Amino acid sequence: MEQTHNGVAGTTTATPGAQRRVLVVEDDATIVDAIAVRLRAEGFQVQTACDGPAAVDTAQAWQPDLLVLDIMLPGFDGLEVCRRVQAQRPVPVLMLTARDDETDMLVGLGVGADDYMTKPFSMRELAARVHVLLRRVERATQAAHTPRTGILRLGELEIDHAQRRVRVRGEDVHLTPTEFDLLVCLANTPRAVLSREQLLAEVWDWADASGTRTVDSHIKALRRKIGAERIRTVHGVGYALETPATPAQ
Repeated sequence: MEQTHNGVAGTTTATPGAQRRVLVVEDDATIVDAIAVRLRAEGFQVQTACDGPAAVDTAQAWQPDLLVLDIMLPGFDGLEVCRRVQAQRPVPVLMLTARDDETDMLVGLGVGADDYMTKPFSMRELAARVHVLLRRVERATQAAHTPRTGILRLGELEIDHAQRRVRVRGEDVHLTPTEFDLLVCLANTPRAVLSREQLLAEVWDWADASGTRTVDSHIKALRRKIGAERIRTVHGVGYALETPATPAQ
């Protein structure tokens, strides 16, 4: 069935009943076959690529709804694949990494990845993450059709819900769709502490506590962009968006 891709960043609209397309990019044949089998069993159309150039070419020709993308690839790495694919057409990306290295994770989030998983992982969890990311895309599409109006101002931080834009001291700050949703979630109750589990449920629609490191890495990426002082860590609990103190009358 034909799928249509709208112009909303990171969103895709499929006709009812259409199978979603997932491009799996991984150079390990055993892993890529296992992922493809599981996702096809979940009802997805799947294509695979085993190196950077093939991934970019396939994404351009096939127009997938989501990428499952390994960082370490022949040709050029997954970070470069992500940059090139996002430049063609925004698409949600679940990044895979063999190293439990936070720097890799932050760089991946910085080039447009929406989530990441560290190997080894269960195929059940990967399939669940794919479903979650696509549900988030659907919610973003619906929000774009019924956008909130107005601009929320918290000191020098401005959040434009209608245009999904953020400014700090009047300068535009580029956020990924996930980072924007995370910031809005925190801004809905400024200064209130939200647990990692609450943020996972609200932003990722993910109820499993195993994803709390995903929250931590996205928070670190968000701090780099809007200023570390704007997000407070409450150790053992979660995070809060700080707002300027109200001047005494």
